[in-house]
Amino acid sequence: MAVRTRLSICLKKTRYASEAGALEVAAKADFPLRPYRCDRCWQFHLTGRTKGKRIPRVLRNHDVEPLA
Repeated sequence: MAVRTRLSICLKKTRYASEAGALEVAAKADFPLRPYRCDRCWQFHLTGRTKGKRIPRVLRNHDVEPLA
């Protein structure tokens, strides 16, 4: 059974209309974040929870070299 996002959490988090928009913000963070589609508002939020999740290489900021 999937975990349902609590409405109070959804209301506190920033909403992104697309996964690409959420990934763009996540890439700028100093710690790993991943986007997920919220089952309350159907938009995307970011989470730092990674337990049991595989983090795509593009989200691991410490693996990305800065552009010159």
